Amino acid sequence: MSAARVLRLGPVSLRARPRALTVCGLLVAAGFMLGIVLLGTGTLPFSPGEVMGSLTGTGDNAMADRVILRLRLPRVLTAVFVGAGLGMAGAIFQSVSRNTLGSPDMIGFTTGAATGAITQIVLFDAGPLATALGAVLACIVTGAVVFLLSRKGRTTGGGRLVLVGMGVGAILTGINTVLLVAGHLDQAVSAQIWLAGSLNARTWSHAVPAGLGLLLLAPVALAYARRLDITEMGDDAASQLGVGVERLRLVMVVAAAGLTAIATAATGPIAFIALAAPQLARRLTGAPGVPLLSGAVMGAVLLLTADLISLRFPFSLNLPIGYTTGILGGGYLLWLLTQNRRV
Repeated sequence: MSAARVLRLGPVSLRARPRALTVCGLLVAAGFMLGIVLLGTGTLPFSPGEVMGSLTGTGDNAMADRVILRLRLPRVLTAVFVGAGLGMAGAIFQSVSRNTLGSPDMIGFTTGAATGAITQIVLFDAGPLATALGAVLACIVTGAVVFLLSRKGRTTGGGRLVLVGMGVGAILTGINTVLLVAGHLDQAVSAQIWLAGSLNARTWSHAVPAGLGLLLLAPVALAYARRLDITEMGDDAASQLGVGVERLRLVMVVAAAGLTAIATAATGPIAFIALAAPQLARRLTGAPGVPLLSGAVMGAVLLLTADLISLRFPFSLNLPIGYTTGILGGGYLLWLLTQNRRV
């Protein structure tokens, strides 16, 4: 566990952990380098110098400027915002549920978003905007249902949240299958493409909402981070220290559901990121508490890495990002289950 240092700026004091700051700095640097490589990867490859020239406005390659700024930069920024949102949401859900499997793709939130999107595509032949709105609304409704059903007496959270979420997710998976079977072939194919999760053809209309959603909801989660850390000691101890545990859980679940909904609406379902990012961040930083910021940075780096792998997959398969993260996530989950007998 890394030692914390207190920095005082007038009436404001901040706790800083050198190891956590170093790890986050290295992750940001890795994410930046991955972004540069991704911006130069494609049918028209560009060198890092050409990419930096286009980003800074000092380049003299008009073709590179058009391809990088109009086509590839929105894709990379979408990956950053979605990965960060999922990483932070995963940290919140794992803290609230007190379970390493408590991620939105494991407890039904992502499946709920998929139900909303499939309903729009199959039943209403909706376009991208209506599909995204349907995914956001359905994810939030699913979160409310899981939260309410997981209440036992006046408390929520714990393993009950995971079990209820898995049950709701199983029901929604069946509904999704029925919708796909009942729809016309073209609509079913469109829905399957959305369900694959993809960063292909991402534009500023995807990147900007994802960025704004993260900018809106992340401060809410960070504002309650200290109180969420206190709940790690148990509900009774947190209550004695003046923390309104149930109100805190409600606020954090709403914030996490919003982050998940916006991320899923931007790219479709993306597995593994919300599950692995917080745990990897905690292991690397060695810091106690809920890894909201470090989990967000790790999520962005993981999604950028998965995108690079999908673009450079052997045999020129160019797998959708959702399939790539699913393959990686399956391996990680098996490793997690063999290492942690308490899961």
